[in-house]
Amino acid sequence: MPVLPRPEAMHSVPLPPRTARVAGSCDVLVVGGGPAGIGAALGAAATGAHTILVERYGFLGGNATAALVMPFMSYFTELHRPERLGSHTLLPTDHGPGEPVLAGVLRQFVKRLLACGGAVLPSQETGYTVPFDPEVLKQVALEMLDEAGVQFLFHAFASGVLGYERPEGVIFETKSGPVVIRARTVVDCTGDGDIAFNAGAPYETGRDPDGLVQPMTLMFRMAEFEKIAFENYARRHPHEWRGVHGLWNLVRRATEEGELDLPREDILFFATPHPREVSVNSTRVTRAVPLFGTDVWDLSYAEWAARHQMRQIAAFFRRYVPGFEHSYPVQSGTQVGVRESRRILGDYRLTGGDVLSARKFDDVVARNAYPIDVHNPRGSGTTLKRIPPGEAYDIPLRCLLPRDVENLVVAGRCISGSHEAHSSYRVMPVAMSLGQAGGVCAALAALRGVTPRELAVDDVQRELLRQGADLRGIVPEKA
Repeated sequence: MPVLPRPEAMHSVPLPPRTARVAGSCDVLVVGGGPAGIGAALGAAATGAHTILVERYGFLGGNATAALVMPFMSYFTELHRPERLGSHTLLPTDHGPGEPVLAGVLRQFVKRLLACGGAVLPSQETGYTVPFDPEVLKQVALEMLDEAGVQFLFHAFASGVLGYERPEGVIFETKSGPVVIRARTVVDCTGDGDIAFNAGAPYETGRDPDGLVQPMTLMFRMAEFEKIAFENYARRHPHEWRGVHGLWNLVRRATEEGELDLPREDILFFATPHPREVSVNSTRVTRAVPLFGTDVWDLSYAEWAARHQMRQIAAFFRRYVPGFEHSYPVQSGTQVGVRESRRILGDYRLTGGDVLSARKFDDVVARNAYPIDVHNPRGSGTTLKRIPPGEAYDIPLRCLLPRDVENLVVAGRCISGSHEAHSSYRVMPVAMSLGQAGGVCAALAALRGVTPRELAVDDVQRELLRQGADLRGIVPEKA
């Protein structure tokens, strides 16, 4: 194996002291330019705060673009129905009718994608998912930040904080050397909770009792797909395809012939806005011991293993699956997709029970209707547990406030919750809405000279409602 092994003994060397250039200062610093970071930056700017967003890549979108996680999963309530056997929509068929539970920045963002021809309107026909073009998404995100007056810095990796337990700025590694951006309030949208971790916030990883996290996946796009040929196959073999996944017999045959060795039992792919293209979500990196998306050795192994699987899957498509005879991978993720890493412990820890009972909270700042969706960390199988029909659960502001740390808000998949709850709120639409909530909270705190924890939740909710968020009709008390 070409991956550099983890050293058996820990040897360290002292590093020379250094200084960092102060690159700027602001009211709100958003670290990470994925869906949560986009939501946070737009929410903070709309509240009136001078906002800077810093991103480690040269583009926005996070998992939507760097990891090609497509489509946006449903953010609508669900009346579940059985999957349609042989359906060839290449989108979920088991959702049933529903109503949106997220609005605000997310609604504006989807509307812009649709106007650019970069997405498909969510509807019952799409299972209320939103297929999108990642290149259009990059451009739309950049344009919306420009219009909002958000300043940004790309190619800057967050490596530390100024001010333990009360960050006053963040240190970034760049080609120009280390730089620091000072801020009254910071929003951690790194996905992994890097800023909260460096500031001393407690956190959890993995599930009880073995500590395993959901597997990493490298997604990729296959071009030159002949949909009619695949539709004909699905009609002739209705038990082999269920909307977005299946091909069990073909997988079994290829496995028996030594051409496919996957830790999952079926093939999963989705339609995109382009008729001759599909988005493939079929690699799965597992191991008997935990694999962490915050560990450089584990990430390196995951990239190696996932790309090996991708090559097998692409060859499997061409040899075994009608409609893919001339297909090829046109793009793979810049990096492997990480489903789960640190979960920062906040003033409240959302649980699987909260999700499945559609629990409501007085300090709600976002809602979600996506099911508990746990990909087996040990191999094949996915566990789905649905929210009651037509219902949604609340996510309280307390989940965004890390324990033992001030001047910091977390947003996106690293908020405070259990392994099970995380598997529901980790998806990108709710991450963007959590980002908007975090940005609003951070902006109000910065502009008023208080910590986020000292804010009245009514003030945060009032501003979110002004920005078009959906808080299930809650009406905060007047100031």
